[in-house]
This record gives sequence, structure tokens and C-alpha cells, in this order.
Amino acid sequence: MVDKQRMSRLTSLLRRRGIVLPSFELYGGVSGLVDYGPVGATIKRRVMDTWIKHWLSIPNIVEVDSPTITPESVLIASGHVGEFNDKMSECRSCGSIFRSDHLLEDLHHSPENLEAIELDRLISDHRIKCSRCGESDWKEAVPMNLMFKTSIGAMGGSRTAYMRPETAQGMFMLFPALYRHFRQKMPFGAIQTGKGYRNEISPRQGMIRLREFNMAELEFFIDPELPPSTDLGKWQWEVCMIPDPEGDYAGEKNLKIKEAFETGIVKHPTVAWFLGMTAEFLEKVGVDLTKIRFRQHANSEMAHYASDCWDCELLGEHGWIEAVGIANRTCHDLESHQEKSGSKLLRGWREYDTPIREERESLKPVGSVIGPEFRERAADVSSAISDLQKMPESFPFELELSDGKRFVIEETMVQRSSENIVINGEYFTPHVIEPAFGIDRIIWHILDHNFLEMEKEGESYAILSLSSAVSPYDIAIFPLFDKDGMDVMAREIFSSIKSETGIIANLDTSGSIGRRYARADEIGTPWAATIDHQSLKDKTVTIRRRDDQKQIRVGVDSLIQTLYSNSLGTLF
Repeated sequence: MVDKQRMSRLTSLLRRRGIVLPSFELYGGVSGLVDYGPVGATIKRRVMDTWIKHWLSIPNIVEVDSPTITPESVLIASGHVGEFNDKMSECRSCGSIFRSDHLLEDLHHSPENLEAIELDRLISDHRIKCSRCGESDWKEAVPMNLMFKTSIGAMGGSRTAYMRPETAQGMFMLFPALYRHFRQKMPFGAIQTGKGYRNEISPRQGMIRLREFNMAELEFFIDPELPPSTDLGKWQWEVCMIPDPEGDYAGEKNLKIKEAFETGIVKHPTVAWFLGMTAEFLEKVGVDLTKIRFRQHANSEMAHYASDCWDCELLGEHGWIEAVGIANRTCHDLESHQEKSGSKLLRGWREYDTPIREERESLKPVGSVIGPEFRERAADVSSAISDLQKMPESFPFELELSDGKRFVIEETMVQRSSENIVINGEYFTPHVIEPAFGIDRIIWHILDHNFLEMEKEGESYAILSLSSAVSPYDIAIFPLFDKDGMDVMAREIFSSIKSETGIIANLDTSGSIGRRYARADEIGTPWAATIDHQSLKDKTVTIRRRDDQKQIRVGVDSLIQTLYSNSLGTLF
């Protein structure tokens, strides 16, 4: 149940403290777009950095960066141009447009999977009212592609393109470079972070559904016949899992990751490993593990490219929200791009344990016949004949080139040959396991899960109890008074801390010390160091811990040393 008052107080704090704000508010704002302010941008960057470090700790994973503008041909091959749609319904009375499934989400368990005719029937049967004008007169639901369309180049010579809906396609385009980088050995993976774009029909719920959003994806390429070994026993905690409601394991259950794989609930060991790694990351950045669940897609809702998919959903003020999708994309993407592009670079090589010897027939083009017959296409035809993997059953036969052109090949155009060959291996199309993270949704739940409210001295008091991994500052430096030498000493300590790599400090000299403590608590700074009159005498400062507000005195040298080693908590 949404606590609207708590939500309002949290939203107010985020705006007041420069964490997350509506975009372009001076001009009325634009739904589906938000700004990260001076505090929020640092939180976002630290969440991103923690995500990158989490995956780059694995030796066979590297980081890449590809363009956000993607040519249409790439997205036709991936299926996005044809498949990346939501249904929309328009009110005949006022012209307002809504996502059709949103109109029914309280009346059907999965309206997003319904066809347009069924959506229309349910909207009519339940006499759904337009939230803008209150009427119940709707046009038929129609699909809308969610990508932002653009063009590359000047008018007249421009090329159709789209703002990327995911980072994955850029990584698939980089597969040949990645394969070379890893010396043609699998498994290996690539990570990419950055902006994604989806022209949502009716964005809402603040950071939950955005038109421009921050995403972080990993494409892990494997040989389907040699899945990598994984240590699933390293995660001893249990997580909530909701298998396919139409499958053999239907029903919510709490299991360890290893148990989920061994019982067959999670079918692929690499998918199971990514479930564990995902939960580990979320705990690291401050998501409450008791508010995490993994829900498997039913066959009826599976993406067009996936054979299995698990959503990591987080519980917050908006209910259960998908924040991570972990999909077994099989060989769909690389095969699609091979077929559409004609490239042979999107495959791997599998060495046999023992070479195979066999006699193989082949066809060799007769240039003196093919040249005059096919003229400017003669070289292409000859190459295609030489590359034939299967002998034709009879002559003449039809030969298809990579561009789709077809030519009839007569028996006089080729010469048969036979040879004994040694086959050392075979080409195959790698499979891909992909965890895709919605960073904005994760940040929202970090803020939601760590927003604590209490009473202090008869007044309400708010704390963002953020993990030190993602807090905007590691420590706040406060002179008790901005005078009498305390200001000078505070600035000296601030400069010393800033010179230590990786430590982010905030110097705040404005207002009473109580107000400064409150500001630091509201933005999630875990520690505060106060310089007072005693500090000038003995070079000690008061260290205050955010979460329980306990205080101790330590020497300045000890403060800097423990900050650098991330061990301030050991002093209490």
C-alpha cells in the first residue's frame, strides 16, 4: 500500500537537497525526464562506479562504450523496429492518450501481455474512465513503437536512425573486437553504462518510468555446449523466488541460489550465477535484501529474443518494481545480425578434442564460364560457390548471395572435386546471458529503503541512511564557529582529506551546528567531523556517526588515516 504522505515527504527532501528534481520546470516540465542535482549526480556516479567495479573484478569482463545513436538497419535486425511496441488508447472526448495496459492494471494480473482486441474488450466491459475528463469513450488500442526516431547526415543524404533503447546492440556490434581481445577464448563479457531512450506513452511514478534513463548492461558470451563453471555456493542467504506460474515450480518460495539451480527452478548455471551477483551488488549499494525478489517470466510475456528471463523486483512505495532483467538471449542477436549483415565475424570457433578425418566433395567455379555469364557479379557468384557447405542435390540449382540476389547455376559452371580433409573444429554462434540494470529505479529504491523518519527534540527528523559506497560525501567537515581559528583549522583538515584519492569531503560553515548536522543526515553523509575550541588546543576533533548519532574524539592524524582505510567505524 502506497504511503502517499511518506512519499510526499521523501520527494520534498529530494528536491530540497538537490538530489532529484523535475526537468525543465521553468517551462512547465516534461514528464518522463528528471534532473540529478549537485548531490544526486554524485550519488548516481557512485552507484555507477560501484556497478562497474563489481563486474570488472571478474577477469574476463571488460568495459566498452558505443554510440547512443543507432542506425535503423541494426535495430531492424535486432527486432526492435518491428517488436518494440506498447499499445496505446486514446480518449475520444478529450484526446488524452494512455498506455492501454495501465488502464487495466488493477483489473488483470498481466495486461501488458494482452492483444489489442482483448484490451479493448476489457476497457469496454469495465467502463474505464479517462482520468482527465471522466468519460468512457475510447478509440481502439493501437501499437506505438517506443523508440525516438532521428536521422544521420544532412537532408537529402540522411540515414534513418534511432536513439538506442538499450546498450546491448552496440556490444553485439563489438563482438569481433571482443573475440580478438580475449584471444578467441570463451566465456567473456562486456559491460556498458550510459543513457537509454524510450518514448513512453504515459510516463509516471517519477524515476520509475522515464523517457531518458540511465542503464547498465552486461553481455556475457558463452559456448552453449561448454557453460562456464560457477560457484553458486558462495551465497548462503535465501532470496524470494517466483518461478513461471505456468511451469512445474509455480509458487513463491525462499531459496538459496544454489538450491534454485539444483532443483531445476533456474535452468542455466550462468543465469543462476547472475542472480546471485545481482543480489550481491544490490546489497552493496544499500538495497534492503528483504525487499528483493526474483520473478521468472511466463512464456506468454517472454521477450522475443529470450529463452528464459528473470526480473529482479524491488519493493518500495510504488509496490514491486522491476529493476534488473536477467535474460538468456541464446544466439538470437548474433544470428540475426549475421543474417542481415552477411558478416561471418559474429561466430566462435570450437576446437575438437580429437580431429575428424573425412572425405569431402566440393564445387569449384569455372571462371571461363561464370565470367561471361554473370559479368560484374561473377566474383560474388564464384565466392558463394566456393563457400557452399552442402552439395546441391541436382543441377541446375539456385544460388542465393548475401544480398538476397539469386542466380541459377548450371552443371557446366562448376567442377566437382573430392579430397580427404582433417577437421579440427567447427564454427558456432555464441549464446548470450544478459543482466540489464535500470540505474534510476535502483537509485530510487536505495533512497526509499534508506529514508528514515524519527522524532528529535519534539520535531520530525529525517535521515538518508545510505551505504558509504554510494553516499554523496564520505565525511562532512564542520567548524563549530566560522571564526577564532576554527575556520582555518577546518579548511586545513578539509584540504588534507581532499588530497587523499577517493575520499569525498564536504565543508559546511553555514548556520548552526545542529542545522548542519541535519543537512548532512538528510543527504546521507555517514560521518561528520566538528572542529571546536578544544581542537585548537590538542588537535582532536569530534567524530559523529550518522545512523546512531554517537560521538567520539579522535586525533586529526587518526581521522585521516582511518578515513583513507575506510575504517572509521572501528573507532566506536
